[in-house]
Amino acid sequence: MTEPKHYTQMQDLPIDVPPRRIVSLVPSMTETLFDLALGHLVVGRTDYCVRPPHSVQAIPSVGGTKNPRVDEIIALKPDLVIANREENRREDVEALQAAGIAVWVTFPQTVLESFNVMWNLMYLCDVTTMVERVRLIEYTYDWLNAIALRLEVTDPLKVFCPIWLDPLMTINRETYVHDVIRVCGGTNVFADRDRYYPLAADLGTAAPLSPDDKRVAGRDTRYPRVTWEEVEVAQPDVILLPDEPFAFNDSHVPLFLKLDVPAARSKRVHIVDGSLLTWHGTRVAYAFDVLPRLLRPTG
Repeated sequence: MTEPKHYTQMQDLPIDVPPRRIVSLVPSMTETLFDLALGHLVVGRTDYCVRPPHSVQAIPSVGGTKNPRVDEIIALKPDLVIANREENRREDVEALQAAGIAVWVTFPQTVLESFNVMWNLMYLCDVTTMVERVRLIEYTYDWLNAIALRLEVTDPLKVFCPIWLDPLMTINRETYVHDVIRVCGGTNVFADRDRYYPLAADLGTAAPLSPDDKRVAGRDTRYPRVTWEEVEVAQPDVILLPDEPFAFNDSHVPLFLKLDVPAARSKRVHIVDGSLLTWHGTRVAYAFDVLPRLLRPTG
């Protein structure tokens, strides 16, 4: 396979021969496997692996992403299990590895890293059918990224994207969601806001623990809990309400329209398909088609 310019071979691939039986514990990777002409290798999936709908119905489910039935996965005799550091539990990965099953734990935090996962997947499986498709998505990325870098300086568009409601939770610059918003032309208003511990500190009612405090060491700081007042201070031009992981819907829009921010005054509070923001892999092609036009409409 000719390696594209963004490709860097990952050193943590757990096997060095093409797998013939794959169990995917990551919904976005299940979709990606099918989109890359590798769906025939999938012998197991999670309850949340719902795309492509007609194809996955015939594949047995092994439970949820957080509670897979490890014994059933082992019984499927996969050559490879694909997991994700954020979506799956360490204990399930370790149980599979203890049973002698190779587990590839993915964790892309940027769009470029997501491309690397796709290229490595095709490299590992030795299937090149969809090389040109991935290259085309990369070309789109290059074009959008160049525009985004210019607009970030000349015409920044401030975006607030909550991922939970009570407490109100969002994302900082170390997340995949942040990078998708950036590439598609938005500026994450909480890019530099870390999550503080304890919860009261995150909500501004107590002093945060020091980063070197043993109670904080190793804890995830990428998803800060913010107050409604902080959102108003940030003055977002656009508010995106994804339908996952929290299921924002039309009933929640009035809560955000009450805010004294440009997004509310211009009624630019949008319910969006959460997979466009959170699913790495081939779904980014759909994000590139939908989100730039939503953030910066030309009509």
